[in-house]
Amino acid sequence: MSVVHTDWDAARLDVALTKKQVEHSPEIDTHQPVSRQHEAEYLGYYGYPYYWGGPYLWGPAFYPAGLAGSTNDCAEAIAERVRSESPDSHLRSTEAVTGYHIEAVDGEIGHVDGFVVDDEAWAIRYIEVATRNWLPGKKVLVSPAWIERVSWADSKVYTGLSREAIKEGPEYIESRPITRDYENRLYLHYRQPPYWLHGAEHKASHSLSAV
Repeated sequence: MSVVHTDWDAARLDVALTKKQVEHSPEIDTHQPVSRQHEAEYLGYYGYPYYWGGPYLWGPAFYPAGLAGSTNDCAEAIAERVRSESPDSHLRSTEAVTGYHIEAVDGEIGHVDGFVVDDEAWAIRYIEVATRNWLPGKKVLVSPAWIERVSWADSKVYTGLSREAIKEGPEYIESRPITRDYENRLYLHYRQPPYWLHGAEHKASHSLSAV
């Protein structure tokens, strides 16, 4: 919600925040899961609405840019909302998941090698799967929507796809941009409905970048 510009070549994010705001932001231990209570405290500090309070990816909106703004809640109201949130953990770093084994319906097929992010919706659009244990050098993409669960204890990501489907998926080459034509081939191969057909998420152009 704070990002106003992304410069991938310069590896820089421009944000609509002051240095003082960032310096006094609630602390976070990046080696630990982020609890919903911490998220509530963080969003309350910046005056951002809760993204989990609506039907879309960002709560009442498809894109975070439409949510940035001040809240009318007083400090006491924000504190009460923080206390009422569940302490259960929900978020983990992509760095922690990188390297997890991919478990298909009929066995293991590679591991998580990275993630592809949509820099407009700030959603993880794809998980990079390295299948080099079976196909030397080949990497493919799968959507988070096709992931059934993640086992932190076993360091595995379980998907409802077969090993053959993942193995025969369109090859992903990091040096090439992800075009709509490539995405169409990807969804056609997996026989899944494209994410951009979901209402307001239909865009003529977009930007996806690996992280």
